[in-house]
Amino acid sequence: MHTEIHLALHRIRAAELRTEADEYRLAAVARSARHPQPFRTRLGWTLVEVGLRLASAPRPAAVAVS
Repeated sequence: MHTEIHLALHRIRAAELRTEADEYRLAAVARSARHPQPFRTRLGWTLVEVGLRLASAPRPAAVAVS
């Protein structure tokens, strides 16, 4: 294939990807405007972290040397 064809195909695909990214960004903004959840998200991740700490193997107790 000629280099011009490759360049044209690349430009077309790049334009398609930019359009998809713009659509995704707009949809994400619309979603976040309808359902603001920053507190719920932070709370959820905090609960996940606590659960992971509780579920992890217990560490051996430190021995105090006198």
